[in-house]
Order: sequence, then C-alpha cells, then structure tokens
Amino acid sequence: MNILKQIAITGLFAMVFPTKPIAQTSRPEIFQISPTSGPEGSRVKITGQNLQEASTVFFGAIGSTFKIVSSDELIMLVPHQSKSSTITVVTARGRASSPFAFAVSNDPRIPGEVSYKAGYVNPIPPPAGFQSALLWGIAIADTRVPGHESASVEIASTQLTCKVDGKDIALNDDTGNVRGGLYQRQPWFGTDQHEPFTRTYEHPNHAVVLPVGQRPDRVWHFWSASPRAALPTGNLEGCTVKARVKISPGALLQMGMDYWRTPTIVYGPGGNNHEAGASNWYFASDQWQEALFTDVGGPQF
Repeated sequence: MNILKQIAITGLFAMVFPTKPIAQTSRPEIFQISPTSGPEGSRVKITGQNLQEASTVFFGAIGSTFKIVSSDELIMLVPHQSKSSTITVVTARGRASSPFAFAVSNDPRIPGEVSYKAGYVNPIPPPAGFQSALLWGIAIADTRVPGHESASVEIASTQLTCKVDGKDIALNDDTGNVRGGLYQRQPWFGTDQHEPFTRTYEHPNHAVVLPVGQRPDRVWHFWSASPRAALPTGNLEGCTVKARVKISPGALLQMGMDYWRTPTIVYGPGGNNHEAGASNWYFASDQWQEALFTDVGGPQF
C-alpha cells in the first residue's frame, strides 16, 4: 500500500470512529468503603483514586485518624462518640464523599450512657515534658441484667509497664489493692466530685472485690494502689496496662491509662493529664481474665 493511500484510509477511519479524549483529573474519588457498619473505633478501608494527598478524613463533621496506603486506598478509624455518617476525603485538589453513610452499631451489651464504647488509642501523643503515667479502670453494673444487685468485680493484680529504648520497664505492680472512688454515671463523669467506694478483700484469691451492684448509679473508677509512677528517661514507645480480674454476671470493666505532668501534681484544670486511651470492654466470665490496654505502636490500623 502506498503512503498516500494509507493516509487516506487513516483519515477516513478517524472520521468514522473519532477518538474521544480521556478526561484527566486528580480530584479524589471514593468508590467503596468496607465494612459498611460496625462499632466506634472500627477500621474502615476506603478505596477510590487520587487519595494519596489526603490531608483530612472526616467522619461526618469529625476529623478521624487515618493512614494512607496508596493512591487507591486509605484506612480510617471511626471516631468515638460518633453517629452514623458519610466519610469525606479532603485533598488540596478537592474532596470526595462516600456514596452512603457508615452505620455505627455498638455492642448492645454496653449501656448507652457509657462514653467510650470501644477500645481506642489517642492519636495525639502526650505533650513534651510529661513525666509520669497512671493506670486506671472503670467497673459498672448493668441494670438490664437480672440479679445485677449482686454483681461484683474482683481485682487480683494490676501492672503498668512502659517500653523505653526498646525495653519493657515495670512502673507499678500491685496485688490485691486499688484506690479510687464513685463518680457520676449519668451524664458520664458529669462532675469531678466523687465519694469513696466500699470494697472487701477476698483472701483465697488475694483479690479486692468491688461490689458494683450495690451502687449501680455510679461509675466505680479505680487506679493503682501504689503512687503514680515516674517515666524512665529515654525514648518512650508507649505503655501497657494489665489487670487480672474476675467479672460476675451483671458487671463489666474497662482499663486505660493517663500520662501526667509529674508524679505528684494534683488533678485539676490546666491540662495536667493526657488520656492515652482505653481498652475494649470486658464482660462476665466464670474464669479469671487478663484485661489489657496498650498504646505501644499508636493507633492500630
């Protein structure tokens, strides 16, 4: 075929089958979220395109913790104290929202007034200069459970370790004792005012017993029996709380931890403590359990 004939045929093909220019865009798009429902703290995979420059991911109007995997994928954590909402990814080139809302569905075993219904790690690290840490726990009775009046939580031991320069260092290690008080339950910790709680000692298991069913209107908030511990010097990677507990029917428990400015500063206004996070809730069992919280490694994606 001579060159003139080839050009003519090519031109005819272009007129009959004109090529459509492909629109190029760098605006973010969301194609899918997975899963589509779950509790607070859920890990949600967002798939789409042009997601690599995400600066913010909103869950409704709340900014959420997220991790960029690739230009086609993000992972976000559903914020706590949030309701069912669409997910929006924001970049310098635009924003994209999920085609439908993520449905927040918390564990029905957790009473509605509870503030944190699932475990979380605070994505904001403790401020510079914070030199101390304190483990804590929350025990409550569930008034929906028949016989909750006799519900109790036994605490055999509590332990706080922190990872510094790659080594686990024990800061608190207590057996058969805790400190604490009874706090307002509705609204949840609505005031700092509290009253002492009653407790008994269970000798065979060397455990302190909190009779939470006797005061179901209160949050039984406890912390380590030994004084607030000073953090060792070095590169702090995070801390781990462990408690050996036995939870009777009608009771439930959550563990957590705070960082503090110093080992001796008192609680009050001015930002002297920083919540590291809290565990998932632990429920009744006829066996002893290890209740655990850790912020080592940061938020878990």
